[in-house]
Amino acid sequence: MGIDYGTKRVGIAVSDPLRIIASSLTTVKSNEVFEFLENYFKKENVDIIVVGDPSGQNKNPRMKKLSDDFCHGLRKKFPKKNIERMHEFYTSKMAFQAMIDGGLKKQERKNKATVDKVSASIILQDYLKKIQC
Repeated sequence: MGIDYGTKRVGIAVSDPLRIIASSLTTVKSNEVFEFLENYFKKENVDIIVVGDPSGQNKNPRMKKLSDDFCHGLRKKFPKKNIERMHEFYTSKMAFQAMIDGGLKKQERKNKATVDKVSASIILQDYLKKIQC
């Protein structure tokens, strides 16, 4: 599972069982993400959660701290899950370009929730590439 954490929304992506392809799943309000994950884990087998790491991105220490706190919360709530971090350099820009390339209309590309879940899939796909090498 890939997660693009944000203060308002959390983009979520998942991979196929063979860990080859990442796909956007959904976007959840930040204050509802733990409840969503708990319910999702009851239905689906997820052993690794890859969270985007904003280190160095826009040099925003506040976002880095919030992301680190989120990961700490994940580890505490789901101690049996392996939590990994993956740099998320320019994933929002890459997501926007992927939506253009995929033919999404301008109105659909303005939806920030769509950008967040596509960003999560990019984070997860980058991780999958890394572990396959």
